[in-house]
Amino acid sequence: MCLGIPGRVQEIYEAQGVRMGKVNFGGIVKEVCLAYLPEIAVGDYTIVHVGFAITQVDEASALETLQMFKEIDALAEELHYDPEPTAPGA
Repeated sequence: MCLGIPGRVQEIYEAQGVRMGKVNFGGIVKEVCLAYLPEIAVGDYTIVHVGFAITQVDEASALETLQMFKEIDALAEELHYDPEPTAPGA
C-alpha cells in the first residue's frame, strides 16, 4: 500500500536543477522532491507520495495524521524504515 504521508520540511536545496528537500516524518527524515510545490518553505508541512511532495497541509492536520499512523504502527512500514537493519548475509 502506498499512502500520502505528512512531513515537515527541514531543509530545501537544489540537486541537478531540481528543487529537493529533507522532510521529517515524525522522526524519520527522507529526501523528497519539492518541484511540484515551489511555494513551500522550511517549517511547512506537506503530504508526500512516493518521494514527491504533492500538497501543502496545515500543522494540526499533519500532526493528527502522523499520530494516527503511529497508533496503527504503519509509519515505518510506509516509509520503508528499519531502525535496526540486518547485516548482509544475516
